[in-house]
Amino acid sequence: MSLAYQLIGSGKHHVMVLHGWFGDHGIWSPSYDFIDQDLFTYAFVDYRGYGGSRELVGPHSMAQISSDVFDVVDELGWKTFSLVGHSMGGMAAQRVAIDALNRSDLTVQCVVGVTPVPASGVPLPPEIKAVFEAAAHDDAMACNVIENSLGQRLKPQLTQLILKLKNTTVAPEVFKKYFYVFSETNFCELSSQLKQPFLVLIGQHDQGVSEEMARAVFPGLYPHVKIEVLPNSGHYPMVEIPVHLMTVIENFILNSI
Repeated sequence: MSLAYQLIGSGKHHVMVLHGWFGDHGIWSPSYDFIDQDLFTYAFVDYRGYGGSRELVGPHSMAQISSDVFDVVDELGWKTFSLVGHSMGGMAAQRVAIDALNRSDLTVQCVVGVTPVPASGVPLPPEIKAVFEAAAHDDAMACNVIENSLGQRLKPQLTQLILKLKNTTVAPEVFKKYFYVFSETNFCELSSQLKQPFLVLIGQHDQGVSEEMARAVFPGLYPHVKIEVLPNSGHYPMVEIPVHLMTVIENFILNSI
């Protein structure tokens, strides 16, 4: 059984979208109206344990996400596609692009990381790690993580929307497992294999995946990477600035083909 996914559009340019930690692919729904559905076909997947794939058991790992994505690609019959990944999904997108080199029948055209976790993972100080671990079962801690990633500047309703998505689409124990997946996984030794055009989009107000961190880490892993700051956005630009985000993503994909 393959991962659950939602298709948007009917265009010839195929895009695989990989979601982040706080909930399933539904976080992208505010962006659907701004997809050029004549040019693009997007597949928004849910990982094992999330959303429509909630009944699929582990393993929960970057390698498994990558393998599962290829199963979806094969089911769709895609031979060429681009990758868009948000946060934890940005890390997964890097892994998929690298693993695609083992598939002579597939071509990944480009990669877009939206506030992405790098291939090196996110080593955290013990006190911060404890907050992220507690977020699995403690709504107050989860809100703390969300608000910091948004820059503590927006209406609390957005924090509650993201919290609700997390609580209704993934079980706490699975959510906690994925924290270790994106924070402790490290495949830096493979990063030099990613040669496709790679755009990293950073939210101006993101206090987690900050511009400073991105510029310190990503060029060392991918010398050809392009880093762009999204104005008036934190960690969730698909909710905060969906029109601008989709414009940037689709322009980059078209210019990379």
